[in-house]
Amino acid sequence: MGESLVQRLTIEGATVRWWQGGREALGGMRRERPESVVCDLRLPDISGEEVFRDIVARPDPPPFLFITGHGDVDQAVRLLRSGAGDYVLKPFEMGDFLKRLASVLPPRQDGAAGVLGVSRPMLAVERTLRRLARGRTTVLLTGETGSGKEVAARFLHGLGQPALPFMAVNCAAIPADLMEAELFGHERGAFTGATQRHLGYAERAGQGTLFLDEIGDLTLPLQAKLLRLLEDRTFHRVGGEEALPFRARVMAATNADLATLVKEGRFREDLYYRVAVIAVDLPPLRDRPEDVRWLLDRFVADTVAATGSDLSGVSALAEDAALAHPWPGNVRELRNRVERAVALSLGPWISPGDLFPERWAETAGADRMPSLEAIRREAEKRHIHRALHLTGGEILATAEALGISRTTLWEKMKKLEIDGRET
Repeated sequence: MGESLVQRLTIEGATVRWWQGGREALGGMRRERPESVVCDLRLPDISGEEVFRDIVARPDPPPFLFITGHGDVDQAVRLLRSGAGDYVLKPFEMGDFLKRLASVLPPRQDGAAGVLGVSRPMLAVERTLRRLARGRTTVLLTGETGSGKEVAARFLHGLGQPALPFMAVNCAAIPADLMEAELFGHERGAFTGATQRHLGYAERAGQGTLFLDEIGDLTLPLQAKLLRLLEDRTFHRVGGEEALPFRARVMAATNADLATLVKEGRFREDLYYRVAVIAVDLPPLRDRPEDVRWLLDRFVADTVAATGSDLSGVSALAEDAALAHPWPGNVRELRNRVERAVALSLGPWISPGDLFPERWAETAGADRMPSLEAIRREAEKRHIHRALHLTGGEILATAEALGISRTTLWEKMKKLEIDGRET
């Protein structure tokens, strides 16, 4: 029954963790918090009631849907009175089970969860940004290049003030000698070539958002002027004498470790504390594989619609290849690869060679194409390696993350010649 439920819930779009004993479940729920728990009253080691009592004693417990036989109905009713969500009698119709499970699931926040991603880390980022939407606090977004920092900033801006300006400034792309005039503006005649007044980003942002991307690349003199902007909420155009009010909310982003730059004397400590009032870190794409397939489908659909392509979609092998790829360029790399694949694909489905033509070129001289089994074997081996790395080589945690038993994981590791000590 457990295997059947896992398969059906996965088809329905759920991420399922299957613990086959009560103690195993209690250990698993110390590491991660599920949205709901489906639990049989009779388990091989401890009872479902013991699991329930332990979990509900913890902060913010998930709702329980119990599975029980006719002889345990009284116990199930007693658990309902203690706070369990519902119970279903064996044998049951799958449709009835799904309805009862849906009834105990917590509602999605504002009906808009999953705007930035569907993985747990990105859903947590989204919840944090939603809480910040009502205020005007300065926010620092951190993460690797291409991880989606500007997308997150635009999302936060859209939650609170979508009709107001969003002015994005790439501090790494504008030459240092021009940055002050671009940021604060300049008066006519302020320097050679200044033939008319120019309004800078700070002024054009109005009461909206000023987004400073790659803020760690600002020179120290400009950092001092930015600090004055944040503290005094005023600024001067280059060559101007009048102090102008600054009304925008400031968001900043960096792929650098600002704390390290402070220690090295390359970033002002006082500015660091003014900018990093609230820091939100965006995890790299390789640490959230659930988002790979979601973003892949989304980018393909958007690109097909924008170009009028008659592509049917992404092949299963291409999805496997995408899940196995480490994505050093993060979301930006995925988007670029999809755009190229849609433009150049010769078939109705995007293939691995369309997404990763450099790999195809490496194997083009081979006597024959790799078999389907070989491709699947390699994809599965890479995925298990990644899971072992993320869990520090812990077999139980890895098996739970992959949704398989420890025995199955050991068998696969032996078959694929994976040494857990290599992690």
